[in-house]
Amino acid sequence: MRKAVITGSTRGIGFALARELLSRGHSVVVSGRSRTAVDDAVARLRPQAAAGAAVHGFAVDVTDVEQVERMWSAAVDALGGVDLWINNAGVANTTRPIVDTTPEDVRTMVTTNMLGTVYGSQVAVRGMLTAGGGQVFNVLGGGSDGRIRPGMGVYAATKRGLDSFTRALAKEVTGTGVRIGQIRPGILITEGWLREAAVAPEQVARQRRQLNILCDHVDDVAPYLVERMLASTRNGDAIAWLTTGRMTRKFLIPGKRDVLARYGL
Repeated sequence: MRKAVITGSTRGIGFALARELLSRGHSVVVSGRSRTAVDDAVARLRPQAAAGAAVHGFAVDVTDVEQVERMWSAAVDALGGVDLWINNAGVANTTRPIVDTTPEDVRTMVTTNMLGTVYGSQVAVRGMLTAGGGQVFNVLGGGSDGRIRPGMGVYAATKRGLDSFTRALAKEVTGTGVRIGQIRPGILITEGWLREAAVAPEQVARQRRQLNILCDHVDDVAPYLVERMLASTRNGDAIAWLTTGRMTRKFLIPGKRDVLARYGL
């Protein structure tokens, strides 16, 4: 059974990945900035853990490398080791042009998305090299493929940078017992997505038809991503949900698909 750490896992896709791993019998450490949010996530996850699987939680600011290092040590103590580390913590502000994005939002996205993933990768790879092996997955997002989308300039730049970083890290660990991979989860309706939608309702209304085709519920995507991660044996593996083929099929499905209705949109 795997022993996993997932950053940014008190809600959204991180929480769903943790739940899926636990339901399959793997032990997980969840994390977030708020102690209250972490405790709440652990309480919600514990009843869904299969026999033998354990869930622990740690409050950590991923932009502080010393806190990330402490979480690694705490996770090793709690789980008896760590062989799967998922850098998922991220912040998205995607409703304003670059020039209108506040300095605070720019700083939060750059430090959380970039520094948080770089620090998490460094700490996890060092620990896994010492332990003899393991797997690190970095969760990428919109813009990591190089496509330009309105309102996502700063966010997309951080994710595009992480694509380059993840590929470079995979090359550097070649020949060791550590493997690096990346995950592109597609367009998921999370708490963060809904928060952004509330800020720009006119944008959602304008793009409603396309969003209903392309967006997915987190619970529908998490099982696929976890299955692919657990089956991955190749360094440099890239796991994507919204592939060109799947996107094409979505547009070809007859009938009206309304995923936004569940959220009152």
